[in-house]
Amino acid sequence: MKEDIIAGLDVGSTEIRLVVGQRMNPEDEKIQIIGATAVPAEGISRGVIKSIDDATSSISALLEKAERLIGVPINNVWVSINDPYIKCECSKGVVAVGRSSGEIGQDDMERAIDAARALSVPTNYEILHVIPIKYTVDNQEDVKDPVGMSGIRLEVEALIIQAMSSQVKNLTKSIYRTGMDVEDLILSPLAAAEAAVTSKQKDLGVAVLALGAATTGLAVYEEGRLIHTAILPMGSEHITSDIAIGLRCPINLADRVKLEHGNANPANFNSRDQVDISNLAKEEDVDDDITNISKKYVAEIIQARVEEIFEKVDEELNKIDRSGMLPAGAVLTGGGAKLAGIIEVAKEKLRLPVSIGASKNIDVLIDKVNDPKYMTSLGLVAWGDSMTDKKGGASFFGGKGTVDKTINKIKDFLSNLTIK
Repeated sequence: MKEDIIAGLDVGSTEIRLVVGQRMNPEDEKIQIIGATAVPAEGISRGVIKSIDDATSSISALLEKAERLIGVPINNVWVSINDPYIKCECSKGVVAVGRSSGEIGQDDMERAIDAARALSVPTNYEILHVIPIKYTVDNQEDVKDPVGMSGIRLEVEALIIQAMSSQVKNLTKSIYRTGMDVEDLILSPLAAAEAAVTSKQKDLGVAVLALGAATTGLAVYEEGRLIHTAILPMGSEHITSDIAIGLRCPINLADRVKLEHGNANPANFNSRDQVDISNLAKEEDVDDDITNISKKYVAEIIQARVEEIFEKVDEELNKIDRSGMLPAGAVLTGGGAKLAGIIEVAKEKLRLPVSIGASKNIDVLIDKVNDPKYMTSLGLVAWGDSMTDKKGGASFFGGKGTVDKTINKIKDFLSNLTIK
């Protein structure tokens, strides 16, 4: 039974979430979600580990809660990474076809991907993903899968996603200290896309936005392939800070105002729309004489920051000439996607169809897992399922050798400490 468990751990700045799936029937390819839980995050700020001890404590509390919920120990997890210092570069690899018959095999693809991987990486970075975008066989371009084709020369164009070595080590060390093994680290918007986006949307062209507390992840797909990704260093925490400054109130009260009365579209209100927040102030132990606030004013504060986030997203789309040019539009995931009025602002700024992400590729019987904030964890389960079952994921994402080496080093280091 343990072998059938697949767990996705989404390490966020304000909350850490875990979704657990299980293959109920070996003959059935479908995976069933058997549990989902979350705990507040400690020791993590703006997508970066600031205290390994605090982060380990939070993950341990989450693990204990999850194991009580599902009644089965969790030994391995697929983990999201939201490092705002992620780098994304294009690289090309060229190899000669190995077989005398000229038929291209899986080993030729892997050699081409290894050739693309051999680019100059800064000393403080390591390769997280090598993602083939397209292949060229001799002079035939835009080949999706060259295996079985005939040719002399095979070329691959790939996206090389790099993460800061220190963040990879700190994150994996925090998880290993809880007794769990890390299967792999996956960029959060890529994981969210596995759950919230269909293959048809990826073919047409779609942007997946993971709106977190401190970061906003972006993944852009076209013709079924990832063509761009980025992590922007701003999220819903910045909206809370803006409200706190605008209302001159403590940050905890500002967060309650955002969650319970926030709206990103001031056009929904007029200047006479007021709300009494004195009860919220009492609940948050705030002594300020804050009573009535203008809903329109709060919405204007929120709108300014939300517009800035989507303007930054549009700048990323401009880099790849896809601004306003994705027929399947944008899919919003993450806790920030639940902000009222955000769809209208996103449509205006991105000039694209916009929808809130929900599970498209996994049958979910637990209602709360369909919440946008669980899409990354759910996508990690889908990712782990495809990799474990070798349904195509492993060949699409060309290996994880560099991160594996780092993970193994940390495991050895911690094992030695335990022995001593």
